[in-house]
Amino acid sequence: MPAATGGEADHATAAARAAGLVEPRTRLQAPRPRALALTLRTLGPLALLGGWALASATGVLTQDVLASPAQVAEAVGELWGNGQLADALTVSLTRAGLGLLIGATTGLVLGVVTGFFRLGEELLDSAIQVLRTVPFLALVPLFMVWFGITETAKVALIGVATSFPMYVSASGGVRTTDRKLIEAMRSFGLGRWAIVRTVVLPGALPALLSGLRLSMTLSVIALIAAEEINSTEGIGYLMAQAQNYSRTDILAVCILIYGLLGLTADGVVRLLERVLMPWRKVTQGATR
Repeated sequence: MPAATGGEADHATAAARAAGLVEPRTRLQAPRPRALALTLRTLGPLALLGGWALASATGVLTQDVLASPAQVAEAVGELWGNGQLADALTVSLTRAGLGLLIGATTGLVLGVVTGFFRLGEELLDSAIQVLRTVPFLALVPLFMVWFGITETAKVALIGVATSFPMYVSASGGVRTTDRKLIEAMRSFGLGRWAIVRTVVLPGALPALLSGLRLSMTLSVIALIAAEEINSTEGIGYLMAQAQNYSRTDILAVCILIYGLLGLTADGVVRLLERVLMPWRKVTQGATR
């Protein structure tokens, strides 16, 4: 079909306007400066902190209900000075890290097996789906019977909690891999595990990182539950001691630490997304 000349194009445009059709307009949004984006992100936490300080200064929040931000800062200095905070952080991060490593690895392997191999799906998926519906908190008494009041019970609880989000994401991501691409790789002589390593896992990377984000968030939630199992170390132990002595400042410190751990985990996954999927940042920036 011959291309329309300039006069024909103008005539077609005039006819479209006369018919009441609206000329489409492309809206391009300039990228937001990084400094401005960071400033906007900090406004919410600063507003919460300001409201907390104001409520404490006006007496709306008393110390027996919730300590003021200044008192919490003093508690941080106290705990860090005597070494309790550093020791508790080391123990809690070790528990969460080991549980996350075990759970995410297990979920990834099972997700690839059930998502890529038909036999694996038929044998394992239904059983895993049944186990996935069991709340991990319901396993606390059973783990105490199996492992006793040990670190193994705490790490195992975190591992169970973090395995299922990774399993669901990995299995779904693997299933969405282009089958034509897999058949093409097979025609070049690649084996199954080579295809998984070079084609399936890179193609499922967005789903895997989403599963990792959920697993890391759940590792913090499971850590809180795990450290309620008669802990003698860790952030949960600090909370139990603070509860016994009605130290709301130390309780607030521990709660804030749990929140910062979750925020840090999310930031780590965001950094991985930028490093492993740089094209995603460009695409998202173009659509905002």
